[in-house]
Amino acid sequence: MGTNFRPLDRDTLLLLPPSLHDWLPANHLARFISDIVAKLDLRAIRSEYRGSGTAAYQPEMLLALLCYGYATGVFSSRKLERATYESVAFRFLTADQHPEHDTIATFRRRFLAHLTPIFEQVLSIAAESGVLKIGRVSLDGTKMKANASKHHALSYQHAQDLKRQIQAEVQQLLRRAEQADREDDDDGLDLPKELARREDRLRVIDDALKRIKDREQERVDVEQAEYQEKLSTYKVKEKQKKARGKKPVRPSKKINPKAQINLTDEESRIMPVSGGGFIQGYNAQNVVDCESRLLVSTFVSQSANDMSLLPKSIDQLMALPESFGRPTELLADAGYFSERNLTACEKSGITPYISDRRERHGLRLRDMAEPKPLALDAPIKDRARHRLRTRSGRAIYGLRKSTIEPIFGIIKAAMGFRDFLLRGIEKVTGEWKLVSLAYNMRRLQVLQATI
Repeated sequence: MGTNFRPLDRDTLLLLPPSLHDWLPANHLARFISDIVAKLDLRAIRSEYRGSGTAAYQPEMLLALLCYGYATGVFSSRKLERATYESVAFRFLTADQHPEHDTIATFRRRFLAHLTPIFEQVLSIAAESGVLKIGRVSLDGTKMKANASKHHALSYQHAQDLKRQIQAEVQQLLRRAEQADREDDDDGLDLPKELARREDRLRVIDDALKRIKDREQERVDVEQAEYQEKLSTYKVKEKQKKARGKKPVRPSKKINPKAQINLTDEESRIMPVSGGGFIQGYNAQNVVDCESRLLVSTFVSQSANDMSLLPKSIDQLMALPESFGRPTELLADAGYFSERNLTACEKSGITPYISDRRERHGLRLRDMAEPKPLALDAPIKDRARHRLRTRSGRAIYGLRKSTIEPIFGIIKAAMGFRDFLLRGIEKVTGEWKLVSLAYNMRRLQVLQATI
């Protein structure tokens, strides 16, 4: 008995023209992103377009294309262009148009600065939908690889050694040229070309040394200012006989011989990563609303140390419209624990739940006991430590691992974003904003499905 197969016919034309809306299920992410982008105010982007003979692609289409690409792990402009031919979802978003990869790359690079107000507009949509009301927030950072190799980094000491070596080679080549002129002997070496190549390398090294010196001077100025602030605080406490610990030590003004610059992306930095090792990268910071799991603050820093970055996160939170809500509690790990950060939280009306140590897995019985009450005038650090030793404090702080940390997992694993495509702190900040925007759109689709 013959098997019954469905007919397969690729040649017969469709009787009616196909509709784009028939290509995707009703609850598809591409549909949702298209609907969200349609609600955004993109007049600032449109105003920067100049009239020309060639019609430009709609900014709504290019923005939706980028957001969906970053939400689904397609980041390269060439892969995005190819996806507009090969993927039904991308063809739906572009209305079966196919922008070239250089058009996509130029749009992304040109309008990065507009992503901050767009990011806030998406949060506004979430707030109006009733799924966002900022209250308890969680802060953390992650090291992201730059579009540069750490093997292309040049230290101050190594640059000086290379400069001396090349200068010696130049002198040797000049002596060789003089000898060849005297003896009228051509040894086959193109001396002008070799000299020009070394002169070019010397110019690159001199430029690198100058930039390292400038960067080191900025570091010295910051450290000296911090030292003066710590010294003033110490002297005040010393007069009040409340000084604790050692007197602040004046930092050195010398250039660190290990100070480096990367010749590919000079604004990136060598950064340690969890588990050991180092990468050439940036420190990406995010704040998530614990209730909705939406990102409400995001930026990128060149500092490997998280401790100095908390005030900027608070400033961004407080700059958001009051209709989004106001942060009441902030959760962060031991990397953010400092008197300055605790004070910044309290001045903004935020109760800090910041650990002073790396938390152990599994508490002992004596650690689970409720601590004794503190004096009303206890130092701010003691109050912060006491808060996290209470049962309620431990329960609140325990939410950190289930709020901010999974988001980095989603960004790196589910969305596949592990390293930046762009270079320079301004551009990678914009790209991280785009990543966070794409995450929020994914999350907002889930939240609105539950309304």
